[in-house]
Amino acid sequence: MSDTIESTIHTGKTTLANALTHLAEELQKIRAGKASPAMLSSIKVDYYGTPTPLQQVANVSAADSRTLSIQPWEKPMLAAIERAIFEANLGLTPMNDGEFVRINIPPLTQERRVELVKQTKGLGEATKISFRTARQKMMDFVKKEVKDGYPEDEGKKRETEIDGMVKTANTKLEELLVIKEKEIMKV
Repeated sequence: MSDTIESTIHTGKTTLANALTHLAEELQKIRAGKASPAMLSSIKVDYYGTPTPLQQVANVSAADSRTLSIQPWEKPMLAAIERAIFEANLGLTPMNDGEFVRINIPPLTQERRVELVKQTKGLGEATKISFRTARQKMMDFVKKEVKDGYPEDEGKKRETEIDGMVKTANTKLEELLVIKEKEIMKV
């Protein structure tokens, strides 16, 4: 019985870690006024009929804090990259100079900053929901095992361990959100 509780808790830990990783990746995509190649990580380019991640058909870099530079591996890809950026509807305007596609990142207005903070908090709330779901699954499993003969005091220890894991994950989540909010609101 103990092995199944161990594996359930291990699975729960993995779920919490994956949720935090996913949140961090999603927060990277939210632009905070600075140019970051991660802003374009979700863009797929039509590479000879196959939707391909932008990073696999071009070198994406931040030329400076306000400019992204995209240099395709093959010149014919310039138009496809430009089209993919327009179609991604990120509010960015690519400029094709025949060698590179450049994107100037406009400064954020205060209204837009507040909107981005709300978006950030929404992502945080979705992650908290996944934490609660994982916690509930683990707790239900432990309670079921206790009912089936697992020692009650061990079950209580496991429940305390689960609560500690979730509390630690929530603390890390809050840290990520505070850092991102400061980054967004910094003028």
